[in-house]
Amino acid sequence: MGLRQRNILSLLENKTNDYADRVALGMKTPMGWKEFTYSGIGLMSRKLAHYLINSVQVKKGERLAILSESKPEYGACVFASILSGMITVPLDIKLTEYELTSILLDCEPTVMLVSQNFVQRAIELQKKISSIRTILVIDEPSYNSELQSIYSLPNNYDCKWRYRSSKSTALIIYTSGTTGAPKGVEISFVNMFTQLEDLQYALEKILPYQNVTILSILPMNHLFELTVGFSTFLNFGFSVYYTQSLKPKDILSIMREKQVEFMIVVPAFLKLLKTGIENEIKNSPKITQVLFKSMFHIAKFVPFYSIKKLMFKKIHDKFGGYFIGCISGGAPLDVSVGAFFERIGIKVYQGYGLSEASPVVSVNTDRRSDIASVGRPLKSLEAKIDENTGELLLKGPSVMKGYHNQPGLTSEVIDSNGWLHTGDIAKIEHGHIYITGRIKNMIVLSGGKKVFPEEVESVLEKSPYFAEVCIIGVSRTFGSKDGTEDIAAVIVPQEDLIKKYDWDTVEKLVRDEVKKLSQQLTPYKRPINIVVTREPLPKTTTRKIKRKEVRELVKA
Repeated sequence: MGLRQRNILSLLENKTNDYADRVALGMKTPMGWKEFTYSGIGLMSRKLAHYLINSVQVKKGERLAILSESKPEYGACVFASILSGMITVPLDIKLTEYELTSILLDCEPTVMLVSQNFVQRAIELQKKISSIRTILVIDEPSYNSELQSIYSLPNNYDCKWRYRSSKSTALIIYTSGTTGAPKGVEISFVNMFTQLEDLQYALEKILPYQNVTILSILPMNHLFELTVGFSTFLNFGFSVYYTQSLKPKDILSIMREKQVEFMIVVPAFLKLLKTGIENEIKNSPKITQVLFKSMFHIAKFVPFYSIKKLMFKKIHDKFGGYFIGCISGGAPLDVSVGAFFERIGIKVYQGYGLSEASPVVSVNTDRRSDIASVGRPLKSLEAKIDENTGELLLKGPSVMKGYHNQPGLTSEVIDSNGWLHTGDIAKIEHGHIYITGRIKNMIVLSGGKKVFPEEVESVLEKSPYFAEVCIIGVSRTFGSKDGTEDIAAVIVPQEDLIKKYDWDTVEKLVRDEVKKLSQQLTPYKRPINIVVTREPLPKTTTRKIKRKEVRELVKA
C-alpha cells in the first residue's frame, strides 16, 4: 500500500517504533550535546499533544504558531500539533514585531510555542493578538520564566489522537516578502505525503544506505527545511543535527565531531565555504598553492569521487572525512561554485522548488555533468512551458491548496485547469528543467527589450572582487522614456579589497571590473548605473537578496 493511503498518525507511530533508539534530532549546546532518539521525540510529542487536547482543550483545525530557532524540540512541536489535530504555522524569527502581528492576525492561532530567546516577544504579541490563549516555552524550564515549559508538563502519553482528512490543511507557511497582506501558503496532508513519496524515490539513488548523519543549517520555518531536512530525512531514519551558529569554523567542528555525511544548503553558504577554502590556500606556502593548482587541473579528468577525495584529502579531513555532498536549493546556484565542489570530490545536487509546490519540484540527481540543470520534475509532477511567456507551469498532487484567506490571489497563480504558474522563466531540455529568470524581476528597457537580472548577475558574480551582486531596473521618471527602466548594478566589494585600498580606489576598481566583465553581454544588457556599497544587501532567511529593498536603497 502506498504511503498516501496511510495516514500521518500511523506514519509517525511506525517511524518511532522502527528506529526507536537511533538519534533522530540533536544539537550542540554550551552544556554539551543534546540528543533525542526517535522514541524520545515520540514521547515528547505525545506528552505535549495530550496536554493540548486535554488541558488547553484545543479543537481540530485551530492554529498553533511556533516562534523559535531550529532545535530538536521544534520537531516534537510540529508532531504534537499534528497529533492534536491543529494546523502548524512556523514563524520566521527574523521578522519584525509589526510583520509578525500582521501574520498572526491573518491566521489567528490559539496556541503559541516559543523558545526561551523569544519569550518577551511572544508576551508582547499576545497583547495585540486576542486569539492567543496559551504560550508554552519549548526549552527546558528556566528559573526566571513565568511561562510553562513543555518539559514540565504532566507525563501523560496516551490519548485518542485526532485523525483528519488527507485534504485538510497541515501547515500554513508565510512566504518571504510579507509586504502588504501576508501570503500564507496552505499545505495539505496530501501535499506532504506526495513530497515524502516523491523525495524517497528521488533521494534513494543518492543516499542508498540506512543510517546517514545530516547537518541542518536552514531555519525550520522554511518549507524546504521542514519537507526535506526534517520530514524526509526522518522518514529515512537518518539522524539530523542542528547548529546554533552559521560560522564556517563552528559548522566544520560539528561536521568533524558527528561525522556528518550530507547537508541541505543554500547557494550563499556554498559560496562562503568556497571562499574560505580559497583564502586558506592563498595564505599557505607557495608549494601547497602550486600543488593544489595542478591537482585541481588534473581532477577535471578524474571520473571517480573516491579518487578525488584522496587527491583533496586535506580539505575532506576539514569536513570530517565522511562528507558526501549536499542538496542546494532556495536560490539559483552559481555554476562555478557547484563545479568547484564537484571537482574536489563533493557532490552538489541542485534542486528547485517554491512554497506553492510544497516546495520541492525537482532535484538534479542524474545529469551530474550539467550543474546548471535543476533536474527532472519529481515523479508526481507534470511540467510545461507557457509558449507565450516562457513561464514554467506545474500540475500535480503537491501543488498547494491555496493562499490562506485569499481566494483572489490563489486564482491568479493556479489557473482553472489546475496549473500552478511559478513566476519563473524556464526551458525544458531532455526532460530536465533549466531556470533562467523570474518574470517579476524582468527589466523592460526603452526599446521594449527585456533583460533578466539573473543573466547579468551570473556574469558579474565571477569576479573575485565582488562579495555580492544585485542587478535591478531603475525607473526613469522624466523625458520621453518615462516609465521605462535602466539597468543598475549594486555591488558589495570583498572584505580584503576594502581593507587593502582607500574607498575611492575600491570604487574605481569595482566600476572598471563591471565594465570589463560586461563586455561578455550584448550591449543593451550592460549596467548603466553602478552603485558600490559597503553594507551587506538585505536578504530573506534563505539568503535571497530582497530586490525591492535594494531598489529603495538605490532610490534613497
